[in-house]
Amino acid sequence: MYRKEEQPLPPPEKFELPFEGKLSPNNRWVIMAELIPWDDFEEEYAKLFSAEKGAPAKLFRMALGTLIIKEKLRTSDRETIEQIRENPYLQYFIGLNCYQQEPPLESSMLVHFRKRIDGELINKINKKIVKREIDKSDKEVKKKDCLQEKREKIKNKGKLILDATCAPADIKYPTDLGILNQARIETERIIDNLYKPLRVKLRKKPRTSRKIARKEYLKVAKKRKVSYQERRKAIGKQLKYLKKNLGNIEDLIQAGASLENLSKRQKNCLETIKKVYEQQQSMWENKTQSVPQRIVSLTQPHIRPIVRGKAGKPIEFGAKLSVSCVDNYVFLDKISLENFNESCHLKEQVEKYKETFGYYPESVHVDKIYRTRENRNWCKERGIRISGPKLGRPPKNVSEEEKKQAHSDECFRNAIEGKFGQAKRRFSLNLVMTKLPETSITSIAITFLVVNLSKLLRQFLSLFLSLFTNNRTGELIKPPFINFDYTLNNFYVLKLIDLSENSWSKVA
Repeated sequence: MYRKEEQPLPPPEKFELPFEGKLSPNNRWVIMAELIPWDDFEEEYAKLFSAEKGAPAKLFRMALGTLIIKEKLRTSDRETIEQIRENPYLQYFIGLNCYQQEPPLESSMLVHFRKRIDGELINKINKKIVKREIDKSDKEVKKKDCLQEKREKIKNKGKLILDATCAPADIKYPTDLGILNQARIETERIIDNLYKPLRVKLRKKPRTSRKIARKEYLKVAKKRKVSYQERRKAIGKQLKYLKKNLGNIEDLIQAGASLENLSKRQKNCLETIKKVYEQQQSMWENKTQSVPQRIVSLTQPHIRPIVRGKAGKPIEFGAKLSVSCVDNYVFLDKISLENFNESCHLKEQVEKYKETFGYYPESVHVDKIYRTRENRNWCKERGIRISGPKLGRPPKNVSEEEKKQAHSDECFRNAIEGKFGQAKRRFSLNLVMTKLPETSITSIAITFLVVNLSKLLRQFLSLFLSLFTNNRTGELIKPPFINFDYTLNNFYVLKLIDLSENSWSKVA
């Protein structure tokens, strides 16, 4: 059951604190709370719950706010709840009316939040926040009618950057021998659990040869350098042991054992092990190193190897995502747990740009893989310039203007690489700790939302700092000589204040 909060949240000055203090309206969490349109998406979140049955669910602001705090601070689920319990600003950010010393929720609720708030909803929130800020930056357009007339006249406007990357999952680096050894150990545990209720009926437990199989595995795994023949021989032995264990499991089931004696995790693992055996047996017989839908982790069978060809990381294991960048704001356009060719989605990403802003981009900045003949012709029909040299043999003489344009395009495209670096080094895109496919997608989408919120926060704080900074020299000056005219103009251009109402109003 979901119950909407009837009373509006108080401003930060009226947030009740036990030590009779007040929250600062210039705090980063207070500013960030006003940047997010909580109420606009609360109804969509409430549709997931029954209107009458069940206990009241946590509010949408608390659910999304907790996930944002976790990503912003880059903490674990338990540490996130401890930070919220200790910090009154974080409690205000998630929608509490007053400070409380007891934790507002348990750490296990974050798993349910990631399941309920899917990546599609987070992308909607991200697009609405960014579109609102980009529209406010145009100070000449004040009414919707003028905006529509101007958009009809404008054919192409803006620059779009496209690129793809991989979000590695938290798994051990997979090897064929290691996966087979892990599968063999799991089948031995399953045999032990299935045999317990049949001790009276079957006096002798099926033989697994676990000690011999472990010695055979360690004999090769401990070597620093292993030849192809030694590795192939070791894989063949592990396949025989695994086949024997799977046969023993079928015999125990026919003898009266039930899969109900296994946990849910063991049931799923058993199905995964059968697929792993089929794949590894096929590769061993055909002497190949690839197979469709290859499983590289027993605990996360949805993860696939993503061949990237980058220096140091030729293959990554995780979700592959295609991202677009507009005015240093990033959007998650496509995410898949399977490998895909990102050049096939250029048309879709450009159409999303037009759907969001009302017009096609003036230019699209991409790397070599996007510059196919089909994509070039499609962009040319719509008046879009695609970066990079033309297809075919390069000309002997290149003008200075073309060289300058190519260099400018390549430098401009580096912006999205910087966003990838920020998401992976400052936030958690470099190692996704969630285990389920749906929670992993939500975690990745939250990362890009927090990247855009961080940019808006830096933008606001930098303009606020200009109150105490000289316009020409950039040096700190005394408060009586604050350059208010210069600062108010900067705030007005970015719509951080509204001069028509003659009052300061943060972006809400």
